[in-house]
Formats: sequence, C-alpha cells, structure tokens
Amino acid sequence: MAGFGGPSVPGPPAALWKRHIMRQLQQRDRTQKALFQELVPAYNHLLEKAELLATFSEKLRLEPSNVTSAADDEGSWEEESRPDSDQVPSPASLKVKWQEEEEGLRLVCGEIAYQVVEKSAALGTQQLLLEERQGRLAALEGRVAQLQEARAKQAQQVEEQRAQNVTKRAAYEVLRVRTGEQEAELRRLQEEASHLLQRLVQLKARAAAERNLRLERRQRASQAQVSQELKKAAKRTVSISEIPDFLGKAIREGTETLALAAEPGSLESKACERWKRPFSFKKRRGHSIGGVPEHRYQSIPVCVAAQLPSQALDVLDAHLSEVIAVRFGPNSNLLATGGADRLIHLWNVVGGRLEANQTLEGAGGSITSVDMDPSGSQVLAATYNQAAQLWKVGEAHSKETLSGHKDKVTAAKFKLTMHQAVTGSRDRTVKEWDLGRAYCSRTINALSYCNDVVCGDHIIISGHNDQKIRFWDSRGPCCTQVIPVQGRVTSLSLSNDQLHLLSCSRDDTLKVIDLRVSNVRQVFRADGFKCGSDWTKAVFSPDRRYALAGSWDGALYIWDVDTGRLESTLQGPHCAAVNAVAWSCSGSHVVSVDQGRKVVLWH
Repeated sequence: MAGFGGPSVPGPPAALWKRHIMRQLQQRDRTQKALFQELVPAYNHLLEKAELLATFSEKLRLEPSNVTSAADDEGSWEEESRPDSDQVPSPASLKVKWQEEEEGLRLVCGEIAYQVVEKSAALGTQQLLLEERQGRLAALEGRVAQLQEARAKQAQQVEEQRAQNVTKRAAYEVLRVRTGEQEAELRRLQEEASHLLQRLVQLKARAAAERNLRLERRQRASQAQVSQELKKAAKRTVSISEIPDFLGKAIREGTETLALAAEPGSLESKACERWKRPFSFKKRRGHSIGGVPEHRYQSIPVCVAAQLPSQALDVLDAHLSEVIAVRFGPNSNLLATGGADRLIHLWNVVGGRLEANQTLEGAGGSITSVDMDPSGSQVLAATYNQAAQLWKVGEAHSKETLSGHKDKVTAAKFKLTMHQAVTGSRDRTVKEWDLGRAYCSRTINALSYCNDVVCGDHIIISGHNDQKIRFWDSRGPCCTQVIPVQGRVTSLSLSNDQLHLLSCSRDDTLKVIDLRVSNVRQVFRADGFKCGSDWTKAVFSPDRRYALAGSWDGALYIWDVDTGRLESTLQGPHCAAVNAVAWSCSGSHVVSVDQGRKVVLWH
C-alpha cells in the first residue's frame, strides 16, 4: 500500500472504498494545512520571543553581584555618576517588568490557543456549509443544464414556427393575389355579362323591328291582293251566297286592314309599342322578371298609434343558452324565439304573460334569425349549419331545408309574394328561394358578408360587413344602389309603408334612410348605448314613429323618428347584452331577448 500522501496504486475492485477514503483524508489534510499556515508562523514567532526573554532574564540574575562589588570599589564614581544611574533601571525593576511581560505573553499565548480552538470549530462549520453549498451548486448546475436544453428545444420550435409562419404568409399572399385576380375576373365577367345583356336587348329590339317591318309588308301585300280581288269581284254580279270561303276571308282581312289604315299612326304606334317591348319573360313562381307576382299575401292591418313600453310584464329563462332571434306573428298574439340551443319556441301572449305554445325542433345549428310569414302559418329560421329551415305552425319538425350556402346563414325573410323567401349568408351571397319546390331561383353575389336582409315589393335590401347597404331589384340582375354607413351593419328594418329603412351598425348608431330620396334622414345616438354584437337587431314601431334597439348593458333605447330625440330608456330585467327586439303589429307589446337566456315582455 502506498504512503499516506503518495499516489494511489490500482488494486482490485474491493479496495476502491479504501482509495476513496484516502483521497478524502488527503483533501482534508490539505484544507486544514492551508488554514493553519498563518497560525503556525505566528505561534513560532511567539515561542522565539519567549526564549529570548528567558535568556535575558538569566543574564539579569547574574548581573546583581557584579554590580555590588563595583559599587564598593568605586563609591566616588557612583556619587559622581548618580544622576546618570537614576536613568538606568535597577535589576529588580527589570525582573518585575520581565515577569509582567512573561505573564502577559502567557495570557496572549492562552488567548491565541483559545482562538485557535475557536477557529478550528468555525472552520469545521464553514467546511460543512461549503459542502452544503457545493451540493446546492451542483443541483443548480444540473437545473441550469436542463433549462438550457429546454430553451434550446423552445428556440428550435420557435424557429420552426417562424418558418411555418413565413410559409403560411407566402401562401396567404399567393391566395390574396389569386383572390384579387378572381375578383377582377369576376368584375370583368359581370361587365361582360352586362354588355352581353345590353347587346341581347339590342338584338331583340332589332329583330322585333325587322319582324314588324315584315308584318307590315305582309299586310300591305295582303291589302293589295284584297284590293285586286275586290276589283275583280266588283266587275261581276254574284249572289252573296256564292262568295267563296277564301274570298270571304280575304274580305274580312281587307276590312281589318282598311280599318287599321283608317286610323292614322296606328301601325306606327303598334310598331313603337313592340319596339319598347321587344321580348317578354314567362312568369315563374319564385323568380318573376318583368311581370306582376301571381299570388300575394293579404295586407296586414296598419297600426295607427304604437304604445310606448314602460314596464316589464313577464320575464322568462326561455332557452338553455343564448337567445338570438325574436319575431311577432301578424296577429300579435303569437311570438317566436330562437337561440343557440337549436330550438325555436312559440309563445302565446295572454293577459300580459307568455305561455308556451310549441317547440320546433330539427334545426341543424344555432338559430341566427326567425321570421313568420304574413299569414302566420309558417316559420322560417336561419341557422349556423349553412342552411335555412321552414316549419309549419302546428308541426314540431322541419318541413323543408333550404341548403346551398357555403357558410352560416345569418338572415332569412319571407317575401310579400307567396311561397318565396330570401336568405343572406356569410359566404357573401344573397339567395332567393321558391318555397314550394325548396329550390334556389336566384343567387346574388354581394361581395361582402351579409348580416341581415329585408324585402319590399320588388326590392331586396342587404346589410353587409363592409359598412354598406346594397339594394337589389328582384326583377333585374344587378345591384341598383349602394349606401355607405360608418360601421358594420348588424340589422335592417323596413317600415310598413316601405318608404323608410332603419339600420343598426357597430359604430353605436341607428340611421333612418328615406328610400324616396336614398338619403340618411336621421342618426340616433345616446350616452350608454353600445351595439353588443354583429347580430344586434333594431326595429321600427308598427306606425314608424319610434325606433327601438337594445344595448350591451341590457337597457332598451327608444328614439322618436321624426324629432331624433331619445324618447325613453328601459332598464331592469336584462343583465346581459340584448341581442334582438320585436314590436307587435298591434303596437301594444315589445319583446326583448338577451345573451343570458332571458325573454322579457314589455307593455
């Protein structure tokens, strides 16, 4: 075995613990030796001083006898030198002083030895603390290594995500460019279609004019032939019974021709009339162009004066989740509500309370809009499952599903013509439907998200996400007018006389548009009124005197349409944003629904 401080000699595995102990002892020896390197020289220096003092004391013990003999021989010298001898200390005083210094040195040595013991104890404590901190340092270094590894992984993921973002951004730019090209191509095709339609009209008009000329020539030829036959017949005498059939026909045609000739300008008026009406379209149910609808709903009695609501009569938690849509029937006693729970509830308004009538099931998604036809026998709802559905009052399950949109349907309204409806969707289209065959008779590309639609006699009005209201003639293919507003349009309401339009938008304003001059007549604002969502609905009163809307804080705001003044503010039952409101056709009740499942009946 090697010496205590020498190098270790490799041995069998069983002696590994011995070498470990030796290394630990060597480490402790080096550590303690380093700590005592300063104390040992000081202690040796003190010992050297003690030896010098001991030698000096021995010399002082021998010096008193020599000093006494010298005093006897040289007494006179002592007397002469006494002033100087007073300045040299005596041996006794030196001995006392040496003893005092020796005692002090002993005390110092004792104190130093005590300090050495204390330092040794403190050294052990510091050694334990050092070992503890070294252990913590090792643990922290391991933790730092783990965090650095995790940071490297996160940095790699960030780089990968950045690369994906760059790729997606490039793909988005490509799609945006492609969309721009497609929109430009669409506009070009629309312009080309418009030109082709104008050209077709011109060709039809030209063909009609040519046909009129050919008819006029044929009539003139027939007239000339009849004149010749009459001249021939006038030269001979025959009985009336012997007139041939062809001659009677010719006489009748000639008589008609002469009658037409007797009326100056009759042929020209006929030709002009045919020029003005070169061709006509056949009437079709659901999409008639240039003709009067065959069947229309009976007119609804007009409300003379609506009553301002002032108090809540009934409050119900009507649905399992948010209530989005509400609509009164034409008789003001039937109410329909639709919500995010995919259900439509029908309610009877009896004695100032809402009584459950029926639940319509089968909707494929959340209800976004509800409408009842003017007869009160059918319910039409727009849903999130890219379709609109039709129910018959009294039947629980859906009668028809109007599918064809590519995104959620946000609005569905009946037209005044029977068996026809209009829907608007987030896929930027407005569709007209023949409800008798559940067939889409027309698709209108609106170029923006459609949030709501309303229908007049021959007009469709749509409100869009690009802050515009568009007007479409149901008898023509193109948009007839665009009115810009400030803010995304959330709802539209058409007055019963179809002369005024009420719009609600996300700029927290309501606007009344006079359709006779296509101009904004009034803008309604109020402190505290905020449009709570993209489907917040506002309505006219039945007599068009008031405008009603719900705010994000659950309050209802009513404005006077003629003066623009805030007429009333209703607060209380609603604790969440009001999604939609409805005013009964009789003008006596108002119903509001909110995001907190509440349906409130006001009077």
